[in-house]
Amino acid sequence: MKKQSKNRIYVCHTIYHVYVTVLKELNLPQEQKGQATIVLSRMSNDFGDVDERLRKSGIFEDVLFFDEKNETFFTELEQYHTDKGNIAKNLFQRMKFCKLYAKYEEPYIPVDFKAYKNIYVFCDSDPIGYYLNYKKIHYHAVEDGLDCIRYYDTAHYDNRGCFRIKAFLASLNLIFIQNGYSKYCLDMEVNDISVLQYPYKKYIEQPREELVKRLSGAEQDIIVHIFVKNIEALMTQLQNLPADKEKILILTEPLCTLDVREQIFKDIIETYGQNGLVIMKPHPRDLLDYETIFNEHIILDGKFPMEILNFIPDLVFDKVITVFTPSDAIHFAKEKIILGEDFMDQYEAPEIHRQNELI
Repeated sequence: MKKQSKNRIYVCHTIYHVYVTVLKELNLPQEQKGQATIVLSRMSNDFGDVDERLRKSGIFEDVLFFDEKNETFFTELEQYHTDKGNIAKNLFQRMKFCKLYAKYEEPYIPVDFKAYKNIYVFCDSDPIGYYLNYKKIHYHAVEDGLDCIRYYDTAHYDNRGCFRIKAFLASLNLIFIQNGYSKYCLDMEVNDISVLQYPYKKYIEQPREELVKRLSGAEQDIIVHIFVKNIEALMTQLQNLPADKEKILILTEPLCTLDVREQIFKDIIETYGQNGLVIMKPHPRDLLDYETIFNEHIILDGKFPMEILNFIPDLVFDKVITVFTPSDAIHFAKEKIILGEDFMDQYEAPEIHRQNELI
């Protein structure tokens, strides 16, 4: 076995993953800091130049990019999604898919994972999860978003129908199932076990709010400067908002198609923004051109996680409105409005966003 010479490595797929990783590293004892590698997967997120600021922060030993490839990149895998007519044939086909997917991904892996003592993977349903199990490398999974399993249990949803059989096969590494069910996943860190419909023996609880509360003022400042390229400009923009108007912040999300998404946020503004000043904070993965479409409103930079707003002194909005974004991490609002699934039923088929009800 290859000697493990490095301490920790994190595989991040979104800006939010980077934010949680930074929180985890800043919460470590001083003697353990500065010894981790962070890997930024380009598969589903544009990280801009956050890698430069991560390097300057001194929090990480190495900052690397990962050209992770979605399964659609490998056209040879299409044949393994054909329904063979019975569960046995479909499972056998899935066994082949899991191994081939990992094998095809191998040339794009940017680092020798076997050199690390601890590997942390956000969203191990992505190719990295298949790869680590294929190579028999143990890792720790980390919950993708804040309480995301509570709202969308991908492991159970993707494997509904004979879940116990599939989970058993995953425990033998014959197929792959994310979120703690794979053989080589040691455990999975979640925010709050009590809210999960299907708790699992590998789940360990690490409330993200606890990580935030332990930060010093200087550490909060480090986080702000990592994620906001020009914090002075943002501070000026927010501090110069008119004092005599109700301030309504709308947090966007990458919902539906772009045209439907545009209508969703137009309707939200029509309902909640008529008597106040509307400020929109685009989600980091939201590609709708808000600055053009909603140019009569104030549009904040979309490249930073909304949690950063908690670290701006004296910043308070009268209302913060979201569709699905959990409100627990929002501390900069007098009133929080979460529109939820009933609202989304107006814009798309309910089964698209009510996944847990279909398990």
